[in-house]
Amino acid sequence: MGVARDVKTAVGLLRKALASRRAKHAIRAALAARPPHTPGTFRIAVYFADGDVNMYQMRQWYRPLAELAHTHPVVVMARSATGAAALLKDDALPVAFVPTVRDIERFLDAQDIRIVLYVNQNTRNFQMFRYGERWHVFINHGESDKMYMTTNQYKAYDYALIAGQAARERLSRTLWDFDLDRRTIEIGRPQADHYSGELPYTPDQRTVVLYAPTWEGDRPAAHYGSIRTHGEALVQALLATGRHRVIYRPHPRSGVVDPEFGEANQRIIQAIEAANAADPEAHHVYDDGPDLGWQLAAADVAIADVSAMVYDRLAAGKPLLITRPADPAAEVDEGGYLSACEWLRAEDAPRIVEEVERVRHDPEAAERLRHWVTHYFGDTTPGAATARFHAAIEQLMAKWDDWSARAGR
Repeated sequence: MGVARDVKTAVGLLRKALASRRAKHAIRAALAARPPHTPGTFRIAVYFADGDVNMYQMRQWYRPLAELAHTHPVVVMARSATGAAALLKDDALPVAFVPTVRDIERFLDAQDIRIVLYVNQNTRNFQMFRYGERWHVFINHGESDKMYMTTNQYKAYDYALIAGQAARERLSRTLWDFDLDRRTIEIGRPQADHYSGELPYTPDQRTVVLYAPTWEGDRPAAHYGSIRTHGEALVQALLATGRHRVIYRPHPRSGVVDPEFGEANQRIIQAIEAANAADPEAHHVYDDGPDLGWQLAAADVAIADVSAMVYDRLAAGKPLLITRPADPAAEVDEGGYLSACEWLRAEDAPRIVEEVERVRHDPEAAERLRHWVTHYFGDTTPGAATARFHAAIEQLMAKWDDWSARAGR
């Protein structure tokens, strides 16, 4: 049995290695068909070491970075073949495929990279930290009160761009001997300036409800996903009214750990298909597209799990319900917005229609929402966050010039 298992493992590893080699050749061929990057073009790089499964972390930054590129051209340094393939397919930003350390060094030799941005905490980020004479800046892939947002890994970066006062307070409670005033810059949520896109339906009198649950999590402390505990009941209740339109946007990793979670996700998708077949005017939406923006702007009410999606919606300043994790082991930081949010417990999910109407029309809920929007994101006037993001980049560029002059470059 042991020998057979070892052989099976070896065959699996060989297949993965061959698939990886083929993927790398395909990426290099695709890049060879494009004009090469002119040396010295880029001063800002986004370092992305993940595969296609985590592309949502990059995609939410496409529009802010594309706008920044009008002033400072931006390139994505992709380490994974599947991640590079997805980036090339999206064609939102220039891509450099750098699977090896030597590839990184060749690229850095050809370009004048002064700021490296990171959207996640991939362990391979450490390989990029070896290169000095540039700022390594954590921009994250969302704002939330999850434990991920206070990891001690923040200290590995020269600077972190954070959303606002709530992030500052969260980090100050957790990180020891971390100079927040020097190493963090508040920028709000520039993605919120791009909450737009073509609607897949014609607006009418229906109340639009966005349900955007996260995945099941890979450990009890991160069991925030609500698809099994809340999702099926609340979606069925909304589909049944004839007065609501559901936009269902599950996390792309839903079901990767727990097959039953994935099965519940599929039942919700099937229920939406059946509801649309029964009433073609309903136009309920199962949304698995790469773009996030129009959903947050179009929904009258959003329902989200404890995740970055809560804060993406919060930046829109519109009514929001948050599912209370059913697993008591799930860690919930109730020191911020989650101390005063509109919770939806699993036992209340069948009553979702009443809850939706309550948060839409309750003036006290609206006032609480306004307070927390400001606390987390500061000025949310259209364009304000983008201006702060650009100002942060210019501040870092000026600091680079100062340190470069001291070094006699």
